[in-house]
Amino acid sequence: MPKMKTKSGAKKRFKMTGSGKIKRKKAFKSHILTKKSSKRKRNLGQSTLVHEADEKSVKKMLPNS
Repeated sequence: MPKMKTKSGAKKRFKMTGSGKIKRKKAFKSHILTKKSSKRKRNLGQSTLVHEADEKSVKKMLPNS
């Protein structure tokens, strides 16, 4: 059987934590920033965890992690 390939889009977007959870960046911080408050933009800069409902599909895209 051939080797499992990692989805290259997923490997750029997600990182595994030490406890096995998946870290992700937040969306909506690339453009149209003038109408967003400073607090909102600051919070969008922080990373967060992938929701547990989506974890299975993300882990499937990252078989070698």
